[in-house]
Amino acid sequence: MRRLVRVVLPAMLALGLSGCGINTVPAKEEAVKAAWAEVQNQYQRRADLIPNLVATVEAFAKQEKDVLVEVTNARARATQVTLSSEQLNDPAAMRRFAEAQGALSQSLGRLLLVVERYPELKSNQNFLALQAQLEGTENRIAVARRDYNRAVQDYNTEIRTFPSIIAAKLIYGAQPKAPFEATTPGAETAPKVKFGA
Repeated sequence: MRRLVRVVLPAMLALGLSGCGINTVPAKEEAVKAAWAEVQNQYQRRADLIPNLVATVEAFAKQEKDVLVEVTNARARATQVTLSSEQLNDPAAMRRFAEAQGALSQSLGRLLLVVERYPELKSNQNFLALQAQLEGTENRIAVARRDYNRAVQDYNTEIRTFPSIIAAKLIYGAQPKAPFEATTPGAETAPKVKFGA
């Protein structure tokens, strides 16, 4: 009987632990961290493109110095606001990061409006290449944020459902992660498109 208990008890314990999320919770948390790292990677890519874009526009549009300074300052502010993977459960920190990135997006939008006034700039190959890279980066940012939010949803669901809630609370002390939310004023409404003068 003792031998049976020594064999059956560890097997039952292992089976019970395997179903309580002891491995799933950290795996999903690491997925959230990896997804957040990709969001940061894409924002860094955008920040790296901006000095070249500003320099190209500056060569053509010296009188637009205010817009160029605004973009440069917004880039500096956006790169100063960092968010580590340990802060992903802090909605206020997430909001500060999103606001800084949103301000940079607005400044870039104003810069691209300036470009419309300079046909020779719109035909410049360097500018066109930079603009295409920036547009691609904005798309990558959107995809990275979507993937991050999916990973957060998956993780938050895992730590709140049975049986994983056992390991999440007792072993890991897991806290829900904050999703990435739009903080740019007016982001909830679609822009109005108006053709013609």
